Amino acid sequence: MTSARFLVVLDADSTLIRNEVIELLAEEAGRRAEVQAATEAAMRGEVDFATSLRSRVGALTGVPTAAFERVRNRIEPTPGVRELTAAVHERGGVVGVVSGGFHEILDAVAPALGVDRWRANRLEIAGDALTGRVDGAIVDAAAKAASLREWAAELGVAPHATIAIGDGANDLQMMAAAGLGLAFNAKPAVRAAASLVVGPVDLSQVIPLLP
Repeated sequence: MTSARFLVVLDADSTLIRNEVIELLAEEAGRRAEVQAATEAAMRGEVDFATSLRSRVGALTGVPTAAFERVRNRIEPTPGVRELTAAVHERGGVVGVVSGGFHEILDAVAPALGVDRWRANRLEIAGDALTGRVDGAIVDAAAKAASLREWAAELGVAPHATIAIGDGANDLQMMAAAGLGLAFNAKPAVRAAASLVVGPVDLSQVIPLLP
């Protein structure tokens, strides 16, 4: 078993990266506006995340799998992300990402940004197109918190030596489970619940907070 001094777990969309991946996929179906509005409501905590995700993924029905490559090419890493992951590694820490987004995009993006482990949803595919359904259990707020606890236990990291960074309502349980919960680029409810609020959209601002 690998061990670590501490663990930093980030959300993906609007935290690790600037984009909301589901909106980029919805654009491929000509339905970005409706999906964007539903995403924003979910991030504010106005609707149940899993219910909202199933509805939004339904809007992706028929999007060809060839769209994944186009979406990956549009991903914008959040400023400071590579500096943060390098600093975590220099100090003996591990970087995890747990996302309500999708493995189909994150599997390429996460390792390129220095992420050590990640968990996300999978999109059901039939032939060479999306069916509009999620394949398997949905990564929701409870799953995010469970991932942080599970990874910390695997790595021998005490709960107080964990940091969670997120922006939306579905990050609140993960932030509460961590020793330090950071609101980043966050909605008002998340800022109110966080241990600390990171003002600039620059992940290198987190480096002075690392153990």
